[in-house]
Amino acid sequence: MADVNKPVEKKFHPYDAREVEKPLSNCDALLSLVKCVVGSGCLALPLAFYRVGYIGGILMTIFMTAVLIFGLQLLVRCMVESSRQNMVGYMNFPETMTYAISVGPKCCQCLSKCAGHFVNGILIFFHYGVCVVYIVFVSINVKQVVDYNCHERINTRLYCFIVGTLSLPLFSLRHLKYLVPTNILANLLMYTGLACIFYYLFTNLPPIDEIRRFNSQLSLFVGIIMFGTSSVGVMLAIEAKMATPGSYVGWLGVLNRCALFVAVTYILIGFMGYWRYGDYVAASVTLNIPIDEALAQVAKMFIAISVFFSFPLSGYVVVDIVCNQYIAKNHNPKNPHRIEYIFRICFVVVCTANAIAFPNLGPLLALVGAFSISLLNIIFPSCIDMCLLYRSSYGPGRWKLVRDLLMLLLGLVILGYGTYSAVIDMIREYSYRAHEVKAGSSTEIKTPEEINAAQDAATLDYPIVDDVTAAGKSVKDFYL
Repeated sequence: MADVNKPVEKKFHPYDAREVEKPLSNCDALLSLVKCVVGSGCLALPLAFYRVGYIGGILMTIFMTAVLIFGLQLLVRCMVESSRQNMVGYMNFPETMTYAISVGPKCCQCLSKCAGHFVNGILIFFHYGVCVVYIVFVSINVKQVVDYNCHERINTRLYCFIVGTLSLPLFSLRHLKYLVPTNILANLLMYTGLACIFYYLFTNLPPIDEIRRFNSQLSLFVGIIMFGTSSVGVMLAIEAKMATPGSYVGWLGVLNRCALFVAVTYILIGFMGYWRYGDYVAASVTLNIPIDEALAQVAKMFIAISVFFSFPLSGYVVVDIVCNQYIAKNHNPKNPHRIEYIFRICFVVVCTANAIAFPNLGPLLALVGAFSISLLNIIFPSCIDMCLLYRSSYGPGRWKLVRDLLMLLLGLVILGYGTYSAVIDMIREYSYRAHEVKAGSSTEIKTPEEINAAQDAATLDYPIVDDVTAAGKSVKDFYL
């Protein structure tokens, strides 16, 4: 007979053991999520819809958003399960990857330690590239407005230096909680800028029959939607800093609410932008709106400032990996905060120097995005889940194994197709620019009116176009 006086053993739950300094509320987390997702990438969606048609764009946006968010939810649940099995409050992405492979099939166990470092490397590489492009994006958009209103033009490299320098104080804030006010301001600026753009999108609409319902050019669409919908490191960092992390996932969780809001916003921007400008849609919808109108200039500046405030969110991931997971854990320094501040300064300096030296990062970033997001959001979560369930059960009919294998197959297709397309675009872009330099066309000086007319008459196929020339005087446009 069982002893009724014997205390019932309580099941360990990682959330109860998690200790967070300066935790985020659910509202703080939602605002931070929207800020890290809705950024400069959404402005390329009209071009993405041009590549797949407006019905194809709507369907593909819903599908890709669902896949990416499901992959992230699966990853979060795997991280919680790994923490439960190890009786700890929190295990990060690389630790979860290492542990999952160590308890998976024997043929994979020898790769467990390398897998964790591989995850960290991809996270650092991706978020570093995003931070560099943010500096260039802000610099070019500010330059466009200033060049139109001032007679004397300043080289883009000087703008990159100024933007990088101004990023230092904001990037010195160590806790995500302190970034909530700037995230609120950034969201207000972003959506005010988008509202200004919608003014142009809803005026002088052509007949909808003039635009295609479907098209088959998927490569650019997949790259844009993957880059614009997911920022894995920041999304995981927000969940780790929540006061109630259990509210993050689930049907009505913070992540799903953010995904629904983002999907509706993206569909509106992509569909209306493509409908308004049709075959003449530019790589950024901001390139289609007239620069000589005050409202358009306000939209550009508001969006540029909003992206400027996104820099600390993306850089936070790199700082957390280097300072907390490697330096503090392995070396136990006497002054960890001082080391972190030094690293933060060095990180901004390196990003700024990179932006000054190589402003044309479009084709490379497309490659990094296709390579990184497919791995971080789809392939790795499915592999982790399969390994964690290897010694238990995959459910009736092994449906969880089938689900993970389908996710893995989809991720590999996106990885191979996206990487191949990005490499082809890199070869074509750099070959074109090398020919342009030899022909001497890059030194041609044009007025802002001539540039705007050229922009309205052509579709720009590359997300980023370098405006820096040997003479430092030609003006082109930039977009991420």
